[in-house]
Amino acid sequence: MPSQSSTFKTGYRSPLEEKVARQLDQAGVRFAYEGVKLDYKIPSRKARYTPDFAFNKPIVIETKGWFRTAADRMKLVLVKECNPHLDIRLIFQNANKPIYKGSPTNYATWATENGFKWADKGLCLTRGQRD
Repeated sequence: MPSQSSTFKTGYRSPLEEKVARQLDQAGVRFAYEGVKLDYKIPSRKARYTPDFAFNKPIVIETKGWFRTAADRMKLVLVKECNPHLDIRLIFQNANKPIYKGSPTNYATWATENGFKWADKGLCLTRGQRD
């Protein structure tokens, strides 16, 4: 898959996505930004999900600044269930944010409990190990 150019003036939906794209580009990692569409099923209807970053390996990355709605979280769980061959990883702007106001569960805990590898602030691609 072709890498994005080194100039990131347009096309990214958030500063975090742009930051991760720059890091990948600087590391010489080839990726496609929103370059694949993944099918998943919502009970009673079929849907399509577009992850932020896709690689030649079966890895996709989704960056999350806000991740507070149950629908957002359920969507990722359903995508994972419908695409077991993929390694879906999450990069949070702040992994310590609670999943909703007053919740004892933060983004990082939710991701770990649901089997997702994750990183905080886009500093690495996995948490606690390198692949």
